[in-house]
Amino acid sequence: MQCASCAHTGANHAHEMCISIVPIFNHLEEPELREIVRTVVPRQVKRGETIYSAGETSDRLYIVHQGRVKIYRLSENGKEQLVRILGPGDFTGELAVFNETLHDSYAEALENTELCTLGRGDLQAFLLKYPTISLRIMDEFARRLGQSEKQAASFATEPADTRIAMYLAERADAANSRIIRLPMTRKDLASHLGTTPETISRKFAEFEDAGWIRQKGQKEIEILDLDALLLV
Repeated sequence: MQCASCAHTGANHAHEMCISIVPIFNHLEEPELREIVRTVVPRQVKRGETIYSAGETSDRLYIVHQGRVKIYRLSENGKEQLVRILGPGDFTGELAVFNETLHDSYAEALENTELCTLGRGDLQAFLLKYPTISLRIMDEFARRLGQSEKQAASFATEPADTRIAMYLAERADAANSRIIRLPMTRKDLASHLGTTPETISRKFAEFEDAGWIRQKGQKEIEILDLDALLLV
């Protein structure tokens, strides 16, 4: 039987690993990280489980330790609009840092996921004690705003085939590899790019017929002609 203190030590180590990979915390010294770890509340969610819903009180920061989380909104007609996909080290609920507000989106686990959560009161106390965390959070806000503006401009000015081609090129660049694995279903990808799953499948087939890509199943794609994709 595992001793209680050993289990506690193991849990704290897991929480410290969770906190240490987050950009807003990874600059802190080890004693400071351990201080934050002591306030962490773990949460495990199963695939398809909702972590929070639009309209619910936002009073915690959620950090992905293992797994993936989908953040999305629903339009007035019920159509899903993907906002982002979170992986290990990513976080959501950051608006709770500044005031108690309501979530304007939904968070759903795409697979069995482990989260580290921090309550608003604890988080605000750490911001006062370690102001550099605030700067890192503002950096993240700026990054997300830039992505949102870029996406909005793309939707307004570029046709679907260009958006799809650019997405594949950006994934290849981020992975530094010509073989990429889509981080989401084609339905979610369509939502993310402002098109339909049928258009995604049709354009992938057209790109493949042109000799620009090779599909390896539903999620893996090999980029054969990156220059051609960049010219779409």
